[in-house]
Amino acid sequence: MKPDAVIFDLDGTLAVSKSPLESDMGALLSRLLLVKPVAVMSGGSYAQFQKQFFVGMPPFANYKNLYLFPTSAAQCYVWKEGQWEFLYNNPFTPEEKETILHALTEALHTCGLDTPPAQLWGAQVEDRGSQITWSALGQQAPIEEKTLWDPDRTKRLPVQKILFETLKGFSVRVNATTSIDITREGINKAYGVREFSKIINVPVVSLLYVGDALFPGGNDEIVKETGIPTIQVKGPAETMKVIESILTTAA
Repeated sequence: MKPDAVIFDLDGTLAVSKSPLESDMGALLSRLLLVKPVAVMSGGSYAQFQKQFFVGMPPFANYKNLYLFPTSAAQCYVWKEGQWEFLYNNPFTPEEKETILHALTEALHTCGLDTPPAQLWGAQVEDRGSQITWSALGQQAPIEEKTLWDPDRTKRLPVQKILFETLKGFSVRVNATTSIDITREGINKAYGVREFSKIINVPVVSLLYVGDALFPGGNDEIVKETGIPTIQVKGPAETMKVIESILTTAA
């Protein structure tokens, strides 16, 4: 296992969904950053990275080797002169946001999901600038509740089907456990893989993608269309073993 650079999913891969990165994972990533470029891709916003990812990273990490791809790779942040800056961004226009929100409202109504549940953990709809995300139980719902709500995606797939038909020029993905993510057409993790390859000037086939949802229908599966080698993990513990293996071969 000798990739020239590694891409990680965040939720369910580096950390438990919406939970802080553990310090032992941060220490391992810090070691990896000393020898290889690393990218982290997530449907979450940059603000989510701040709350979830950085808290577990040691202060001396080599951030010059780290690339962040929030909002399903619609954005990319790089470390420059001691702070995180946009390398690229694909924000919606006000008109696009209005179109998306109207279509989402109509699709939820048609599928009987427009009435919020009795308990919500935060807002259901979040404008992430370059992505609009609907989360059935709210953006901060506990993982125990989220995993029970739509494990087979049967509640969200009809909404996605309607949005495919009504939202032309946009990508609509059923992600994680309760959410639907909407970005511009073609903006997804496969796009992020190709952009990362260009940024660091390394062929896609020499990269490695590590994620917990590479199975058919999973939110990481789309990266396979790029030809990138992949490793499926079941959670952070397995991810740590992958990183340790990479570090062993890099020694």
